Amino acid sequence: MTQSTAVRAGAAVALSGLHKAFGEVRAVDGVDLVVSPGEVVALLGPNGAGKSTTVDMLLGLTEPDRGEVGVFGRSPRAAVVDGVIGAMLQSGSLLDDATVGETLGLVAALHREPLPVAEVMARAGVAELANRRCTKLSGGQKQRVRFALALVSDPDLLVLDEPTVAMDVETRRQFWQSMRDFTATGRTVLFATHYLEEAQEYADRVVLMRSGKIVADGSVAQVRATVTGRTISAVVPDYDGEPLPGVRSVETRNERVLLVCDDSDTTLRALLARFPRAHDIEITARGLEEAFLALTGEEQA
Repeated sequence: MTQSTAVRAGAAVALSGLHKAFGEVRAVDGVDLVVSPGEVVALLGPNGAGKSTTVDMLLGLTEPDRGEVGVFGRSPRAAVVDGVIGAMLQSGSLLDDATVGETLGLVAALHREPLPVAEVMARAGVAELANRRCTKLSGGQKQRVRFALALVSDPDLLVLDEPTVAMDVETRRQFWQSMRDFTATGRTVLFATHYLEEAQEYADRVVLMRSGKIVADGSVAQVRATVTGRTISAVVPDYDGEPLPGVRSVETRNERVLLVCDDSDTTLRALLARFPRAHDIEITARGLEEAFLALTGEEQA
């Protein structure tokens, strides 16, 4: 299926052959991406990978040098005007002298069929801030207000850029509960984050970018599977540092030993034979963080 066919078939997002350069820097270098309605997609990558530029082109804030952008079959501008896309940008400014309620009311007035402001504040967890001026908000509170602003148009697609920056643990948990409520209605979410545990916990699909290109695209399990091997963690009181079969790397933390290995069965048998006092043994598959580092590291250049 071609990208244009995907757009006609109702894709939430269809990016085809996107390129964007700033001088000699190729910020986005041939990105193709289709997101289906109802998907929750995490966009990951190191600084300078091209995530923000891709998001800017999706929102119509930046014009691509080459390529096409479709949002539910519309241009980015049309999608914004029609209220089918909402965005929560980390750098988005608030009106310092206006209250939270006034700010939301002003944005609601720009849309044809906005949600009631009171409902938006309740969904975003900012009802208690309605009469507070934006200049008096903490960093985490500002993020929650930005989330509320993104919800005003009742969008079908929500685009989030580092949504939980400056939030404490409890506020972050409440935010993702709100997101679950939002996506339970079949809405689509694309979010960029540096918190890999958030991608692993909440995303249906992970897209990794490096140097302006997509280097991995799939479910969390599929992306994790690109990094082979498992990690054995055990308390080994008399560990002597001698190599064990199948071990790729070793890390010691007091009496606990972490063994990254290609064949965990062989390594575990050798470990128990040589160190019978070993206990509290755990075997885990390598996580999204390891896949992220392997796929976006400099060695992939």
